[in-house]
Amino acid sequence: MASVCVFCASATVVDDTWLELARAAGRGLAERGHQVVSGGGCVGMMGTLADGARSGGAHTLGIIPQSLVALEVADKAADELIITDGMAARKIVMMERADAFLVLPGGLGTLDELFEVWTTATLGLHATPIVLVNVDGFYDGLVSWLDGLVERRFIRAEAMTMVHLVRTLDEALDVIERFVYRADRGGG
Repeated sequence: MASVCVFCASATVVDDTWLELARAAGRGLAERGHQVVSGGGCVGMMGTLADGARSGGAHTLGIIPQSLVALEVADKAADELIITDGMAARKIVMMERADAFLVLPGGLGTLDELFEVWTTATLGLHATPIVLVNVDGFYDGLVSWLDGLVERRFIRAEAMTMVHLVRTLDEALDVIERFVYRADRGGG
């Protein structure tokens, strides 16, 4: 069993396609016996992810800053809810509690979280797998831009190999399983 931290949109105005992806991710992680770590919100894809995980029997851990609790968007149904002093502290706890990161479609917050865990991985601060789910080409523009930064030598080519880009949720779950299986057997 792994603790999989999922980054995704918390926006309330989200197409049902993305909500279903989040629900399926939660259920898929539950079916594989994993704990789901999220940003601790009950709205948008984030809330739907947690609901999907719980419906499949997964333990859910929400990590949310006090400022968002005050806005009444905390996932009070979470099995465990950690309240932090701010957004930076939230990301630190998320990184400490994750065995893998799964990145679904999202906006600025999702990108902030992705880049935080990616940057710290490139600095050698962790070797936690990062899986970016590029369903329907959602992240094609971002990947193209980043490839251009590699060509211009603003990013080392090795950095691009630290994120596992997949097109489907099933592929993402398989990648996580490979890393969890390898880590459980001391393969790192």
